Amino acid sequence: MGAVGVPGLSSGFDTRLLHLVEEGCTVSFIQRGYLNNNSHMRRSPRKSLGQHFLVDGAYLNRIMKAAQISSSDIILEVGPGRGSLTSRLVDSAQEVICIEIDQDLAGTLPEKLGMPSNLTVVNADARQFNIDAIINSQKYKLVANLPYYAATPIIRRFLEDENPPQLLVVMVQREVAKAMVAKPGNMSMLSVATQCYADSRLVCHVPAKAFRPPPSVVSSVVSLEPRSEPYVAREKRDTFFSIVRAGFSARRKQLKNSLSHGLGIDAGIVATSLDKADIDGTRRAETLSLSEWVNLHLIMETTVE
Repeated sequence: MGAVGVPGLSSGFDTRLLHLVEEGCTVSFIQRGYLNNNSHMRRSPRKSLGQHFLVDGAYLNRIMKAAQISSSDIILEVGPGRGSLTSRLVDSAQEVICIEIDQDLAGTLPEKLGMPSNLTVVNADARQFNIDAIINSQKYKLVANLPYYAATPIIRRFLEDENPPQLLVVMVQREVAKAMVAKPGNMSMLSVATQCYADSRLVCHVPAKAFRPPPSVVSSVVSLEPRSEPYVAREKRDTFFSIVRAGFSARRKQLKNSLSHGLGIDAGIVATSLDKADIDGTRRAETLSLSEWVNLHLIMETTVE
């Protein structure tokens, strides 16, 4: 395949390259960053990809500190852009693998950073590529400045993967970050979906002026540490989230009504289930804790299946 001896390729890259070809990633895109690097860095960010490049060193340092990177770490960076964070990562980690959807940025990043030997750049969509083909079941951390339009599905697929990252440090829209770290009283579907898999912590808010070009919203950095055992087993996720989704389907309604309507179940059955779970049916969904949702699922799962 011609990958052997190419400058900048990390150990094990040949196998990953073969897997990526099988997954539909174009080899020339991957190789261009190392072999045919005659293009120039894009001068204008692409609005269609939600590109806002973080350029403020103070916030880049906050991300690095939150990621707790050691010299033995493997880092997967989603959306490296022009490499402001990547340059710090390659100086600190054993290996850095970047997933960049923009073909031009993916092709020129290695040369821009001086062809570091511990950097691999792959031109792919983080929502679709085969994670294990890149990681090979190794332990790793995820660091990412995520596009607002794709942040939630990207985070969820990594948290639900059979080999999730040891730690995720991600930049998202402030409202999304608040939902991820919310406490009972302000919970949402996203709060439950995130905290089911990971302990979440707000690192910092990032103002628009820290980016080029500045976005129209405030961003936030969130740290997510996946649980050794998720609150809900993989085979029970569908029924669990069906119940949670129904609970949040009509947020102004009392829980007993939103569950009955959302699940299409008799109100009496719902009321009995809530009583068994020791949950007041007049409460709103946003007031329930994660453990209360889990307990309610244990009681209702046979009814929903």
